[in-house]
Amino acid sequence: MTSSAPAPDANGAENGAEGIPHPTSHSDEADAVPDAAREGPARSRAARTALAVALLCGAVGAALALVSAGQTWSESTAEFAQGEVPVSAEGSDVTGLPSALALVGLAALVAVFAVRRAGRRMVAGLLSLCGAVVLASALLGADDTGALSAEAAKTSGLAHSGIGAVDVTAWPYVSAAGGALLLVAGLLALRYGSGWPSMSGSARYERTPLRQRAARPQRVDPDRPEDLWKALDRGEDPTHGTA
Repeated sequence: MTSSAPAPDANGAENGAEGIPHPTSHSDEADAVPDAAREGPARSRAARTALAVALLCGAVGAALALVSAGQTWSESTAEFAQGEVPVSAEGSDVTGLPSALALVGLAALVAVFAVRRAGRRMVAGLLSLCGAVVLASALLGADDTGALSAEAAKTSGLAHSGIGAVDVTAWPYVSAAGGALLLVAGLLALRYGSGWPSMSGSARYERTPLRQRAARPQRVDPDRPEDLWKALDRGEDPTHGTA
């Protein structure tokens, strides 16, 4: 008497087919690579680009604000009984904030690389604040006639001397552009400063190889008197290990 094995039903066949593992293709393995590993080099490139742009913006912005402070911002005429005399006002006469804060911002840009973590964010915030104040004070100074009135009174010798139509030059707006560049440098430092190098960190890493080289024994040639003297200066026995 023969017995036959029961034939698997349709569900069993399907379950068996589902239980068989499918081979994993190389494309599936590539898709499994974490996105963070791919984004690391991109973030590093972005930080280096931001560093170069911030340095350029900070240096150019501070230079524009400093140069503009010594230029003529507005011109007019002093009007009094004897006639009219041309008068002008320089940026430093209108407001001293752009030039002073440009120096502070330039120092803050350098200090960004001397501090780390919270200190770096504070310095970057100071740089941004300097840029914003330079921008605002330059724009406000373009409409200020106080310096022209003071110059007119000094020229005419009168306590109160009227001035004619005021002509504003381009220099206040050049100073404002310098403030805007300082502000951009500060914002870049706030956003990407955590990935920038630090002067203290680089010095620490540069000292390590020096210590390793100093700890390494140096070969002494017994036929070279200068090597013998150097070994004695280091406190070594020049005859040790020689035949």
